[in-house]
Amino acid sequence: MEKIMEQPEQKRKMHPHKFALYIAMGSIVMMFAGLTSAYIVRQAQGNWIYYRLPVTFWVSTVAILISSVTLHMGVRAFKQRLIPRYRSLLTITVVLGILFCVLQWVGFRQLTAHNIRLNGNPSESFLFIIAGLHLFHIMGGIIALIIVFFRAFRTRVKVYNATGLEIVASYWHFVDVLWIYLFVFFLANQ
Repeated sequence: MEKIMEQPEQKRKMHPHKFALYIAMGSIVMMFAGLTSAYIVRQAQGNWIYYRLPVTFWVSTVAILISSVTLHMGVRAFKQRLIPRYRSLLTITVVLGILFCVLQWVGFRQLTAHNIRLNGNPSESFLFIIAGLHLFHIMGGIIALIIVFFRAFRTRVKVYNATGLEIVASYWHFVDVLWIYLFVFFLANQ
């Protein structure tokens, strides 16, 4: 009677870049958790000004939500090798990401026009610092999207490896969810 040896099940290893991304996202979560906690602590100390967020922040929120949907659909199209659809959806995502930044800039200009400034009351400073840091992270995401965009349209190399795209998409969805958290946080503390 012959003994059948079973092969040990191979563990799926996480791509090192994905692992690094998850570590970075954990650090970013901790930074924003600390900033929003400091906001709450400082707010409780008094001398706090309450103000309304501009409507453009609402519109920018819609833009980033739609961009997350288009990127998700784009990743699916890439995996199904529907490259023209993938390119269209990626283009829309990049445009919506840039639109988010422009709308945020307009929103900050509107706040400044109403005398709400970075160096004003602590409530104003917290808004500008927290939202500004988020905008900085969004710009990093846009740079990554633009790199993926140019790779999508190059004609020389045709490699259907989704890892880089998945990393960019994970980061983009992360900054999207982070903005939703911050936006709701600011609305709840108006």
